[in-house]
Parts: sequence; structure tokens; C-alpha cells
Amino acid sequence: MKKDIFDDYVNRVVHRFGITREQLFTKDKSRQLSDARHVLYYLCRERQITSTYTKRYMGEHGYNIDLPSIGHGVRKVEQHINNDPDYITLINELK
Repeated sequence: MKKDIFDDYVNRVVHRFGITREQLFTKDKSRQLSDARHVLYYLCRERQITSTYTKRYMGEHGYNIDLPSIGHGVRKVEQHINNDPDYITLINELK
């Protein structure tokens, strides 16, 4: 059940950020791709998908990440939300 939600969020994020699924799951640390992954982690957390499941689902797509990095990504989005109203709009559009 949660995997379907994760996959739906992946599709929404790649479409909104104008990237491919393959790019999302590469180790490229460019700002656009990092931001997209961070938003994905945040959306998952908001839907009660645990970091452990997010880690597993990312790994199934070939992107290995540790739990502290997922938490870091969530905190980065929370900072953006507190400082940039456009981020609130972005998150609301993706939910």
C-alpha cells in the first residue's frame, strides 16, 4: 500500500521538477536533483511513510541512502517552508 503512494509521489516530483525517474535515483548531487529527493522524503514523511520504508523504496530503485540523510532532507524542506512561501505552494501542489 505505501509503495503505491511512494511511486505516485515519485511521478509527481519528477514531473514537477522536470527530471526523469532515472535522474532522481542517481547519486548526482546537483541542487535540482537534491531538492527533488528532499521533497520526496518530506512528502513521504507527511503521509506517515517511515524513513525505513523510504530507504527501502529508494534502494529498490538503485539509490542507497542512510536514515540520517533522509532526516536531513526532511529538515531542509521544513527550513524552506518556513522561509519561502513558494515552497508551501510546491508542497501543496504535490500532495
